[in-house]
Amino acid sequence: MPILPTSHSEGASWKDGIFLKIVNVIVYLVLLGSNIFTLAGPEWGYHHYARDTYFTPAWWSWYIWSAIHLLLFGFIIYQFFPEGKRTIIDGVGWRFPLLTVVNAVYVNVWNRGHYIVAFIFALIVSAAVSHTYYVVKRDHRSESLNDELWVHLPFGLWHGWTTVLVFVTAFEAFGTSTLNHAGIATKVLVFLSLFFLESTSAAYSFGNADGDISGSVAITWSLFAIFDHQRSSRFIHWSALAFAILSLVWLVRSAYLISKRSRGGILEPERAPLIGGGH
Repeated sequence: MPILPTSHSEGASWKDGIFLKIVNVIVYLVLLGSNIFTLAGPEWGYHHYARDTYFTPAWWSWYIWSAIHLLLFGFIIYQFFPEGKRTIIDGVGWRFPLLTVVNAVYVNVWNRGHYIVAFIFALIVSAAVSHTYYVVKRDHRSESLNDELWVHLPFGLWHGWTTVLVFVTAFEAFGTSTLNHAGIATKVLVFLSLFFLESTSAAYSFGNADGDISGSVAITWSLFAIFDHQRSSRFIHWSALAFAILSLVWLVRSAYLISKRSRGGILEPERAPLIGGGH
């Protein structure tokens, strides 16, 4: 059973909004390329940190980009279908190219060790993805599995991950390196930051009737990665684990709500052609 839609709206053409569609493809490749270079390039990259702080997550946390890129690949394909054109071209619009370019700049500045500049760009990326995420959630409620997979899920995941990156980059720019002892101030700031992330995960779950599993996934994943990497301070190490477990509770709650909603008939008969083979 194909996932992508097979129905076609009368008068719709894959050429509608073709210029923006082409731009979306180009900026997607730019974002993908910047992350691949950072992962496999000669610089410090994701495997080796030039500045290791008391908020730095384990290197494997960065593989969340793989999930985001995979979902955004579906986003790029989905825009060429009538249903995707309505949600992506008419809905998300030029926000995606802007967000993608700014995110690529952030990745490259961060990879070169310019952490204060990277922090500024992290805030810009966070603002851009928050606005896009807000527009998607407010004006484009999921009407099919495709909307959920290729639009809501990637932007929810991106939004949660960017929230984590703001804190990671802030500690790199202004925090204490693990080469130095973690004082009371550092431990308090890390604890409050972990608490904020866990609270954000809870907000994703309780903020709407359906729950938001993607945002909770990004934050829960990151909290466990921080727990894994932080071995210099027992207080930070175990605090990260406690908050990760709490975040996992909100994630499970979101998954339960989505499962319950699906069993209740989110995919109504007239919407079946969007994920099936009917017309």
